[in-house]
Amino acid sequence: MKDLLLYIARNLVDNPDAVSVTESAPDGQELTLELRVAPEDMGKVIGRQGRIAKEIRTVIRSRAQREGVKVSVDIMD
Repeated sequence: MKDLLLYIARNLVDNPDAVSVTESAPDGQELTLELRVAPEDMGKVIGRQGRIAKEIRTVIRSRAQREGVKVSVDIMD
């Protein structure tokens, strides 16, 4: 799922080299993916009224559901 999130984010932004994803599962129940992009690309990842961010989360959750995993996507500053 980390690779899918990287692929989506890198294709949305102007500076794909600044995209990074950190994966963590603190209690083993839910996987957390933290997405970081360059400050000038933050608007492209979030979108108007958060629409793009919502769709990114939907795609990642759909993939996670197929694998039987719970996941959350956090977009970090």
